[in-house]
Amino acid sequence: MILIAAVWIGLLLSGGGYALDRVLAQAVTRNFDDQLEYVLRSLLNSSEIGPDGEVLFSREAVADQRFLEPGSGLYYQVAGRGAADLDYTSRSLWDRRLAFGSAHDDRNVHFYDSTQFPDEKLRIVERDAVIPGSKVRWRFQVAQSRYGLDAQITTLRRTLVRSFALLALGLIVLAALQTFYGLWPLRRVREEIGRMRAGQSNRVSSAMPIEVAPMVEELNALIEHNERQAEEARRHAGNLAHALKTPLTVIMNAATAQSDDLADTVIREARTMRRQVDHHLARARAVGRRGSAHSRADVWPSLESVERAVARLYRHVRIDITGDKTLKVHVERQDLDEMLGNLIENAAKYGGGSVFVTVGAQAGFVEFLVEDDGVGIPEEQRVRIFDRGVRLDTGKPGTGLGLAIVRDVAEIYEGTVGLEESEDLGGLMVRLRLPAAS
Repeated sequence: MILIAAVWIGLLLSGGGYALDRVLAQAVTRNFDDQLEYVLRSLLNSSEIGPDGEVLFSREAVADQRFLEPGSGLYYQVAGRGAADLDYTSRSLWDRRLAFGSAHDDRNVHFYDSTQFPDEKLRIVERDAVIPGSKVRWRFQVAQSRYGLDAQITTLRRTLVRSFALLALGLIVLAALQTFYGLWPLRRVREEIGRMRAGQSNRVSSAMPIEVAPMVEELNALIEHNERQAEEARRHAGNLAHALKTPLTVIMNAATAQSDDLADTVIREARTMRRQVDHHLARARAVGRRGSAHSRADVWPSLESVERAVARLYRHVRIDITGDKTLKVHVERQDLDEMLGNLIENAAKYGGGSVFVTVGAQAGFVEFLVEDDGVGIPEEQRVRIFDRGVRLDTGKPGTGLGLAIVRDVAEIYEGTVGLEESEDLGGLMVRLRLPAAS
């Protein structure tokens, strides 16, 4: 960042300095030329033809003492072209002569630089004119040494270079300080993260500037989320180990005692272990997918997919779904299918042949009502039925984990599930609420 700022500052100041140098140099040169042109006009206005055809000037026009001192640096010359060369020069030229000048055939004022004198650079202004009383076209020239002009331009450029160099240095130092100061909070964040890795803290607790505070908040939220997931993983692993410990102990004891019903014992306990594994796998998948902030699923396609699958399994059951077809939930599609599949399959399995599903929006949530025309569940049993492995109807196949999985997955997504009595069909009504997505 500092290097880019330095290069950019250098380019801008170089371009600006060059442009300013051109403008100021032209202004100084223009002022110099204006003085020469003033002298030239004075010569033109005071010139006249003498009795012998010579060019005469009033004393005021050549009053500058430098015109009288040889090699003074200020010169004039009036040259005519006719039958013979006619040149009238200032005493300062002494034995030298100005070249006739650039080739032009007009009476405009012309400025140019000349190196005709080896030891002296000249700035010359010239103009052609016809003096009344003379048929000759005269070329009036005023020349002045460029020494003073070049010295002014050199001083100007030196001042510009020094000023712009000092300005560039100040800007680069300022950009460096601004960069270091602006990035300093990130160094503090790095130090806080280092303290967390060293086990000295578990959060970024130092006060941060307002520009960095949102990032720190998100970082702390991520750390908290990861800790919560790790704790859930540890708890699930412990629960699974505890749930599998008893069936494994029963199988080991039966095998050690060479029990006659070993095969039946293994099958029974293996089913128990399978239910526990399925339950914890469902929770683990939901917890892992919950970390995505972009988790969302369309409600209606999921309902239609589940309805088709359950209808093929229970062909004698009529399943009706209704509600808003545009709703979305902050849930992964696989988890939504699993929750709806468990609820609708239970309604079809334990109902009397009719299942009615209603979906609608309710205060930031999407609410699913799954009703059946079965015998329902007594109110005192509605809490216990969510426990793992609890089944009220043991005459039909199942694991007793359907409602437990629905409750656990719904809670992972900050949703709820509850049991009520269906007013329309008379059986059970399950109310599932999940966070709505825009």
